[in-house]
Order: sequence, then structure tokens, then C-alpha cells
Amino acid sequence: RHSSIIAPALSLSYCPSIRPRIPGPSLDFYTIPRLMSHVVATARPFVSRSPRLVVAATTYLLHQSSSLSTQSFRLTNPTLLDKATTVKDGEATFDVVNPGSKNGKEVIASCRKMGQSDAKQIIEASAAALPAWRDGTTGMHRSRILNVWSDEIKANLDDIATIMTMESGKPLAESKGEVMYATAFLDYYAGEAMRPTSAGGGFVAPTTFTNADGAPRGNIIAVHEAVGVTAMVTPWNFPAAMITRKVGPALAAGCTAVVKPSELTPLTAIALCELGKKAGIPNGVFELVTADRASTPGVGAEFCSNPIVKKLSFTGSINVGKLLMRQSADTVKKVSLELGGNAPFIVFDDADIDIAVDAAIASKFRHAGQTCVCADRFLVHKDVHAEFVSKLVDEVKKLNVGQGMVSSTTMGPLITPAAVQSVKDKVNEAIAKGGKCLVGGSALPAYGPNFFEATVISDVDASSRLWYEETFGPVVAVRTFETEDEAIELANDCSVGLASYFCSKDLARVFRVAKSIEAGIVGINDGIISTAVAPFGGVKESGLGREGSALGMAEYLETKYMFINA
Repeated sequence: RHSSIIAPALSLSYCPSIRPRIPGPSLDFYTIPRLMSHVVATARPFVSRSPRLVVAATTYLLHQSSSLSTQSFRLTNPTLLDKATTVKDGEATFDVVNPGSKNGKEVIASCRKMGQSDAKQIIEASAAALPAWRDGTTGMHRSRILNVWSDEIKANLDDIATIMTMESGKPLAESKGEVMYATAFLDYYAGEAMRPTSAGGGFVAPTTFTNADGAPRGNIIAVHEAVGVTAMVTPWNFPAAMITRKVGPALAAGCTAVVKPSELTPLTAIALCELGKKAGIPNGVFELVTADRASTPGVGAEFCSNPIVKKLSFTGSINVGKLLMRQSADTVKKVSLELGGNAPFIVFDDADIDIAVDAAIASKFRHAGQTCVCADRFLVHKDVHAEFVSKLVDEVKKLNVGQGMVSSTTMGPLITPAAVQSVKDKVNEAIAKGGKCLVGGSALPAYGPNFFEATVISDVDASSRLWYEETFGPVVAVRTFETEDEAIELANDCSVGLASYFCSKDLARVFRVAKSIEAGIVGINDGIISTAVAPFGGVKESGLGREGSALGMAEYLETKYMFINA
């Protein structure tokens, strides 16, 4: 009689590595006990044969119940998570939480906890899959798979954006934008896979050798080849785009990829991987290692020390990047590092102030200021300081802080309570050193432990951590300057150099300042700069290498020189 409830639940009794749960605020806590009692009574005859049936059936009911409120974690395509790799009895798991929940701890899923030995096995499987992928496919074949993968992601846009928002907290509109940004890398590298700059391509150079009679001797040929097995570590703030930006060119070039997503946002990665398999990516060619905070160092050590891995790509903190670079030295791997920044944003006296304010809002408050290219240090010419700050404060007040799944939200939470505390400490120190808080400045505990106000502080002292450290939060730190040389000196007074921004209508100044700023990326009169077709990367301690554009493909290639005397 109850087969319509129990039979579908049987598919969950195998304990997949991803166990979706309903976020706390969405549960009707009067309905749930009644549902559980009903399941227990119905399933009692079967419990001895399947002890997990009760839990499985209850999980199914929670997903199906129409009595649950609007924040339920429901997917149109549940296979994105439910068909993940099976977790065997006794294998450890770790919880994934919704940072935007009221207590900041509500569990939305449990993932399989992998460690160093798991990473080693997956690397070996990746090596086994390499010959067929690298040598047994054409660039056109790999291109088609990347295009199909992109199409699959687009077809599941709403579900992936929902997953991303639930685990990262960013507003749903931002998540949807990131999903499309992520597919742009697959689309771009699908094209690059067939170009002479990819594997199998190269160039021919005129020979400099001669025969005895002075005639040219031989042929000089350079051929690009896939570097081999690659390992990648991706961050939580862009859980989709940072994967496709790395995996896209790697697969296009004929490499295989092993990815360790952030322990805070593994679900988006699992969904992408599931769709990649559906698109035709063979087993072993793109695989994940899901690790929690405790097991991540062991996974990283395996990535760096395993001689099978020929290339490591990492996006994250400077300290971790330096550690991985040291650990990779013994095996002399190719290494790409994107390690964050402390971006200056200069407003010159000839700037269009309205454009400058729009650019500042776009750059600073995306994902609540938690991006590596966020503007942090605002340098404003003294003659336009009052106008710029006044208009900026007016726009900041329009930001609507809230949970990411709420349609009216324009700024979500920070990722953890520790992130909130870090921002709070920096703000308090800046104010104590003479900074003037013009708007915001406080945490928002009524929203949850991970929320902080959008904040503007002027007259920030250069000795404040809010100035000389990357903020990774929704805080604008403002200082004034008087001359162009002074602005450039202040902008470059930093150990990092990823992104930078300035606003000016003087074309001569535009080229002069852009050349003088020590950064890998310069945004001029705009705050949104990232695109698949442009090279992304920094100088100084912001890292090594470039992602995006044709240069991103080169990171996954070796070039073999052949001299043929024939």
C-alpha cells in the first residue's frame, strides 16, 4: 500500500556520498515528527533487512513534502547530487552548511571525507586514463565534449545556482551569473582545443644550419604536447568558475584533471562533475577529491609530492600558495598560483564621479567583498573626495543584506563567523586609528553570525590592517591624494599585485597610469573585469601564470623541439 513512498526511498538507502538535507529554517517542525512516525510504522517490517530504510524514506519524504516552506533545498534534477560516488559503510563524511542560515550551522548535505590515500588512488586512476584521452582523441573530439558539458550546465542553471547559493551564501542572481561565467570558459577552450596554440599545434622555424655548400640543412619544428596529469585546488568564493577555468583548458589540451574543491563548497563541484560525466568525459579524466579542513593538508601534500602529477594549479591564500610551491619543488612541477590581492581603486580629479561610484559598487560588494579582485584601497583625489564619498554612501545604503535565496537580496553573508570577526577587528582598528565610519561598521547578528553591514570608512590610516591587508569583506577604506605620482606610489605600496582600478577621462593619463601600476589586471572606468577571453593573474606575491585566454591553455602544455635532417 505504501510502495509509492518506500520504493523511491530505496534508491537512497545506499547512502550516496552526497546526502542532501533540508535547511533548518525551511522545516515544519510539527510536520516532521509525524512524517517520521508514519515512515517508522510503515517500514518496521523491513527494518531488519535494511536498517537505513527508515532514514532513507524520511529523507525522501522531506524532499517530497509540499508542507515545507519556500526555502526547501529542492532540485529539478536531483541526480546532480543523489548519484554521486557511493559512500561505503564506515567511511567518514563531513557536513556542508548554509552560511546564510539563522545560526550559520544548518547542514544542507554530507560529503564523503577523502584523504591522502584517496588522492593517491585517484591520481593513479587519472594517470591510467591519460593515454586514451591525450593520444586517442583529437582536439575536435575534446572540443565537442566541452561544448556538450557547457550545454548541460546551462540546462541545469537554476539547480546549480541554487546549490551554489545554499553552500556559499551569495545572492541567487550572482550565482546564476557565475554559472554562465563558468560555461564561458568551456565554450572558449572548446574553440582553443582546435587551434595551433593547443596540443598537436606548434610552429616551424627557418633552419640556421647549413650544408658544406651553404644550402640550408634540416627542419626546425616545435610541437605542443599535453603536460599530463594535473592537480587543482579551487576556492569557495567561485565554486563553479574556478573549476571550469582550470579544467576547461586542461581537458582541451589532452590533460587529465584531479580537483580538490573547497570543503566549504564541494556540492557545486560535484554537480559539475556529474554533468561532465553525462557530457561524455571518461572516468579518470576529471575526478574530485572531497576533503574536509582536517584532511585537506594531506591531499595537498599528495598533489605536490606525487611524481605522477606534472602540473599544479591553485587559487587561494598567499600563505598556502607558498607552501604548495615549496612542496612541489622536489618534483619540479609546473605551478600556477592565483593568490589574491589588495586592489587599489583610484579616482582622479577628472573622473566621471557617477561612473566611478558605479564601478566601485560593482567591484567592492560582489559576493559581500569576498573576491580576490575586489577593490580594497580607495584613493580619491582631494578635490572630488566629498562628492565621491557622498554618492558612494548613498548607493551603499541601497544594498539589501539578506539570505541568498531571497529574491530581494543584493548582498549575502560572509562565509564563516571567523571571516566576520576578521572584518570586525579590522574595522574597529581603523576607527581607533582615526578613521571615520560613514555608514555601516557593525556585524548583523540578528540576521545570523555571518552577516556584516556594507561599510564605508574615510581617513583610513595606512598603518591599519584594513589598508595594508586584503579585507575580504564589504568594507570600503578611503584615503585622499593630491598628485598622480602620489596616487601611483600609494597604489604600488603593497606586496601583492593582482587587480587594480582607476577612473579618469584623460586618455594620456589612462595609458600612463596603467603602465605604472604594478598589477596583472587594470580596470579603467569599470569595476567588472573578468572574462574568459582575457588573461587573469597577478604579479609580485599575487601568484604565477595566467588563466583565461590563449595563455591559459599554454599553462597545460609542454613544447617539444624537433630537428629533422632529412
